Parts: sequence; structure tokens; C-alpha cells
Amino acid sequence: MSSTIDEKSTGQESVSNLPKHFMRSENEKPEDSKAIEGIQVPIISLSQPNKDVLVRELSKACSEWGIFALTDHGIPQSLLDQLRYVGEEFFKLSEEEKQKHASNPSFGNFEGYATKMVRNYGEKNEWVDYYFHLMHPPGKVNHQAWPEHPPSYRNVTEEYTKEVLRVNFTILELLSEGLGLEDKSILKSKLGGDEIELEMKINMYPPCPQPVLVLGVEPHTDMSALTVLVPNDVPGLQVWKDGNWIAVECLPNALYVHIGDQIEVLSNGEYKSVLHRSMVNKERSRMSWAVFSTPPHDAVIGPLQSLVNNEKPSKYSSKTFAEYRYRKINRLPQ
Repeated sequence: MSSTIDEKSTGQESVSNLPKHFMRSENEKPEDSKAIEGIQVPIISLSQPNKDVLVRELSKACSEWGIFALTDHGIPQSLLDQLRYVGEEFFKLSEEEKQKHASNPSFGNFEGYATKMVRNYGEKNEWVDYYFHLMHPPGKVNHQAWPEHPPSYRNVTEEYTKEVLRVNFTILELLSEGLGLEDKSILKSKLGGDEIELEMKINMYPPCPQPVLVLGVEPHTDMSALTVLVPNDVPGLQVWKDGNWIAVECLPNALYVHIGDQIEVLSNGEYKSVLHRSMVNKERSRMSWAVFSTPPHDAVIGPLQSLVNNEKPSKYSSKTFAEYRYRKINRLPQ
């Protein structure tokens, strides 16, 4: 954690006193915007034998929720366990060791270790550390930006890259069918085809003494096309639906797939980018492994022409993903 938080150790111990720059305003505090529990997000099984049923269920989940739990996805449980292990091992390192892998946004280097727990004057802090790096395509991957510890990190992550890429392409094909598109590969091709970019972000939310007053990550939608999330066993993901926050109950072995902004734009609003936030825990560290699939920066993203007509005019402007990203990060109108 940051050296600016004197009460916090560099290990996994929680802060004894919560600094004010983490405390949320009254309308943001989790205790004042409590989530509804006991409602399950849609569960989609890729082993559903009836393709029409699968497409219909998936489309409904993406139109009404923007998120679903994916089961029977074909990724071995042993690989998911290894993925969690190598991420956990990195975050067990001392702050000094983790800082050797620090990103440097001031010089345009966003890959590496970073923390949101350094005081940012004028803004409230999020309670999270993270590691971010590119996974795909191979020609753009910089392995020097990946963690060196544990030594197995690279092999495990490269194997997971193959699997999560396959899952992404399968979902994109099903989503294309759900939109009634004759070309089932059109969403994949619009997003760059085999040059689609996969970005890994490992989030680590340390124990917090007053979790009802802080947020791990503020409410947001992902600027990606899809986000494939692997959580640990500590709950904390919440999604916005029908005017309420819904606490997501994590199923063992499931992947949690978020519809991102680029799919909402391409589908002309038929599929919804899910608004979500992250909570923290008083006793235990929460972790999640998010893989964002994004188009290349020069790809132009706009509503598919076949989905635009007099009854359903275009809801979004077309622009390069680089421009979209710039506007999103700087909170400018799209």
C-alpha cells in the first residue's frame, strides 16, 4: 500500500483508522445505498444442447442485465486455481518488491503495479491495488511488464489467454446470432478479429476497518466490449438494475461476463453495458481477475448499419476506440 497511509502495513493487515480521503459522501456510502441480496444474476451454460435456447437466454441476459454467470465454459478448474494462485503470490510481496513493477502513467506506461490508495487531493480514493498488463495479441505483448514472481506467472497467464480468447469469440458469435445478424462473425470482425486486445487487471482489495464507508471501485461501466471476471471467494461485486444495487452471489467455477460499452454501441443499445461497483471486506482480502476485450485503438466503433432504421435510429456516434477511451477517461461527452 501507499506510504502515505501511515496506519497501514505493507502486508495484508488492515488499516487501524480510516483516513478521511477514503470516506464516501452520504449518497455514495455503501451503508446508505445498500444492495439487495438473494437475487441471482442470469446463469448461462455453454453446454445447453439447444442452440436456439442458448442464444435466446444469452440475449435476454445481456438486454436486461448486462451481466451473466457463465458455466460449463470449458476452462479447466485447475487452470483457474493456478490463475488465482499466481496473482495471490504477487500481492503477498512487500510493497518495495511490488513497486519494482510499478506503472508510470506520466510517461504513458500504464502496464504494471499501481495503487489507488495514494491520496488524490480533491477526489475520494478507491480502496484497491491492482496489476494491469496486455495479454493479446502476441505482437503487442510486453512480457517485461508482467510479474516476475512467481516464476509460473507467465506460463499460467499464457495458457489462460488461449482459453479466455476462445470464450470471448464464442460469446461474440452467440451475441451476433441474438441480434439476428446473418454474419455470425461480424461482432468479432468489428472488434478487430484476431487482433482484438485482451487486457488483464488483477484487483486486490485489502481488508478495511470500515467497509460501509468506502468503495473498492466506484460505480462505472467498462469501456471494453466484454469483461470476463474470475473472483475469489470473497463477495463484493454489485450491479445496478431497476433502480437498485444487486449483490452478486458468486458461483464456484463460474465466469462473470460483463457487457461493456463497445458491445452496447455496436448493438445500438440492444445489449446493455452494466453499471457496477466493488465493495470491500473487513476481515479478508477480496481479489478479482478481470480480462477486458477491446478493439485496437484505430478501430472505428459505431452501431451496426443493419441494426439502424427509421424505427430504430442510431443512438450513438461512430468514433475510433482511441477517441472513445480518451473521452471516457477524461469524463467528456461521447
